[in-house]
Amino acid sequence: MDKTKPKLNYKNTFLIGFGFLASSLAWSLYNSFVPLILEERFLQSTALIGLIMTIDNFFGVVFQPTVGILSDKTDTKLGKRMPWIAFGLPVCALLFTFIPRMTTLAGTMAVLIAFNFIMSLWRSPVISLMPDVTPASLRSGANGIINLMGGVGSIIAFLVGGKLAASSGGMNLPFLMGAMVMFLSLFLLLFFVREPAMLRYRKRHAIALSAREQALYERYEQDVPETAGNGEKEKESEGKLFSKKVEGFKSLSSGEKRSLLFLLFAIFAWFSGYNAVETFFTLFATNNLGVGKGQAAMMLTAFSLTFLAFAVPSGFLAQKVGRKKMILIGLCGLIATFLPILLIENVTVVLVLLFIAGIFWACININSLPMVVEMAKPEAIGSFTGYYYFFSFTAAIVSPILFGWLRDLSKTYSTLFIYAVACYVIALVCMLFVHHGDHKEEEV
Repeated sequence: MDKTKPKLNYKNTFLIGFGFLASSLAWSLYNSFVPLILEERFLQSTALIGLIMTIDNFFGVVFQPTVGILSDKTDTKLGKRMPWIAFGLPVCALLFTFIPRMTTLAGTMAVLIAFNFIMSLWRSPVISLMPDVTPASLRSGANGIINLMGGVGSIIAFLVGGKLAASSGGMNLPFLMGAMVMFLSLFLLLFFVREPAMLRYRKRHAIALSAREQALYERYEQDVPETAGNGEKEKESEGKLFSKKVEGFKSLSSGEKRSLLFLLFAIFAWFSGYNAVETFFTLFATNNLGVGKGQAAMMLTAFSLTFLAFAVPSGFLAQKVGRKKMILIGLCGLIATFLPILLIENVTVVLVLLFIAGIFWACININSLPMVVEMAKPEAIGSFTGYYYFFSFTAAIVSPILFGWLRDLSKTYSTLFIYAVACYVIALVCMLFVHHGDHKEEEV
């Protein structure tokens, strides 16, 4: 056996996935039930509800890149990322329980803003854990596992959260359940995950490592050694963060620049379609399909279930046939499954179409970030990750507001899937101009 070839640590990746599970579960519950809370109790304007639902994305664009940089520079016995997670995750869990309990718009907005701000403090660090512990050549597979865990979180949110809402007739229990899962995820991260920075800090300060920690330390030293971006060299570049982000783009050839720009526009377009559906589907289902709010949330389980099942296969298939091909298949599939929903109001048929659509969303979502960072030099991966999240978060800001405005004009939620299909068509056209960032695994 070739000992120099890195292997994916499935156990470690799975445990890290609990952080993404907690985040996905929280956002799935948030996006399913907060629009209903706002419409039932306080607001009638869909555009205004859409604006409120973009608060997390405004904070994501502003705070997450900053926190990512700050966590890179954090150096403690808990590591670089864990201090942020250990603070932010439990505070968010507590705030989460208050969201459905507020009786005034001012109180609700105060809790929503606080929750979104604290979420922005630990989301970037928890996302960074995977590349921290995973060799670059194995990140596509690891990303599939992480998204698998995120899919589990979404299913718990839609299925269990929907049933709790339907059985109780209120929304307190789904949010309480979400908080409990968030606390459980925190426990697993703190007690079982050891990031490289934590072990290296303890080595430098002569803090004893357990046998398991020592084995992990040796594995990290071989598979994910410290780079020139750490320590003293990192300090030398503190005043050059913006210029380095620009340099990452400038270092590309003209063809690579064109491919990256079209890929980023495609990311913006498909996340615009996805975020509109995620944010307003419960309102579409209750208004157009005549289902209860609990059942409306549970309907999204069909989408998440097949996304979950296909998350890992999608990543490994892309290594065989290419990421661009998988994304194109996904976009064509989403267009084909969402178009019939424009004409059909049968709940069972819509469920089947959502079930199929989840497979195609996995083809897109699992392979988009790896395709972006494939164009980056090793020292610019953080910057290119920032490009990806800037365009995806900007879509999540613009899209709910834009669709909310269109819905207010049309006076019907039927336009939701017209809007989504148009977004996916635009993304498909953009992807045709992307000729870099693909990757096929070569067996040796």
